[in-house]
Amino acid sequence: MNYQQYRTARRLIHSCCNYDGGCCLLLDDGEECVCPQSITYSLICKWFRTAVLPLDTSLCAALLHRADRKKCVLCGGYYLPKSNRAKYCPDCSIRMKRAKATERKRKQRQNCHALGLKKP
Repeated sequence: MNYQQYRTARRLIHSCCNYDGGCCLLLDDGEECVCPQSITYSLICKWFRTAVLPLDTSLCAALLHRADRKKCVLCGGYYLPKSNRAKYCPDCSIRMKRAKATERKRKQRQNCHALGLKKP
């Protein structure tokens, strides 16, 4: 895990239901225990890996699914493709779908108006 990924994971730690002000409730056996995920550059906590990390899909793809991940053509982020033809991450695919539909309709209208005022 590089520094940027570590910082993103640190922000996600606060979403964990077992995180309580820097302490881990799962490891609490009478005395407070520091959350191990907050002090390390690796994925130690199994709960964090299965429940919290999927909240950030790009970080999850970068850390857990290195062989299956693809790089988005538009934004450059990593994502898990749902098919072998996917080129864009889910956020960019919505934008590209709208842009391509707009261009397709523009061409369709231009071809329709190219005929002139008379209908054939």
